[in-house]
Amino acid sequence: MKREKGAHFEFGEAVQLDLASADVVLMRQDPPFDMAYITATHLLEHIHPKTLVVNDPASVRNAPEKLLVTHFPELMPPTLITADPGQIKAFRQRHGDIIIKPLFGNGGAGVFHLRPDDSNLNALIEMFTERSREPVMVQRYVPEVRKGDKRIILVDGEPKGAINRVPAEGEARSNLHVGGKAEKTPLTARDREICAAIGPTLKKQGLIFVGIDVIGDYLTEINVTSPTGLQEVNRFEGSKLEADIWDAIEAKLPS
Repeated sequence: MKREKGAHFEFGEAVQLDLASADVVLMRQDPPFDMAYITATHLLEHIHPKTLVVNDPASVRNAPEKLLVTHFPELMPPTLITADPGQIKAFRQRHGDIIIKPLFGNGGAGVFHLRPDDSNLNALIEMFTERSREPVMVQRYVPEVRKGDKRIILVDGEPKGAINRVPAEGEARSNLHVGGKAEKTPLTARDREICAAIGPTLKKQGLIFVGIDVIGDYLTEINVTSPTGLQEVNRFEGSKLEADIWDAIEAKLPS
């Protein structure tokens, strides 16, 4: 691996490898969290924990980013998960400014900000219903997102660093690949409170490498599949979070 644009790595010769003979398998498969992803976790369970799979495949399967977070409702903004249009409309009437997004989406795809006077809600509900039988997630809009959506990296349940992702002008999403700008940011007392609340659960479930999203005072997502942000944190902090991750992995291997 090297930091050279267009030449980050080189392929070696192709080989067939019995994964059960490996010490560690790093499962870093980008969402969507679909049946192919779920099948991969089932297959990896055949070798884990004799071969350490990071993150734990059963825990990954049971922890899609927008559902694991619901185990900590006291840390979240008001949230509804439903496929019922009437419930969505009632939630909007109660909270006015809302975010609606697919339950198993990723990277900001399909995330919509609807203001109280926006007339597109019915059309969006129809679109989501036609695309999938899954419910959607609806949340009260947190205006602090204009100041940034903080990505915090946790290693074995402990916060190791953070970046602030600021949305581009006229954009509700802060994801870096849709124009969000990464900024240096400290961990606040509230950030540490959130990490302390969820850290023991992450550690217990074998979720070694995790990225959480915090907007204002609220936890919005817990990313366990393919979290990003390491390079940006390293650049701002002069850290090497990948070394922290591998140190945590090696500590779990038999001596």
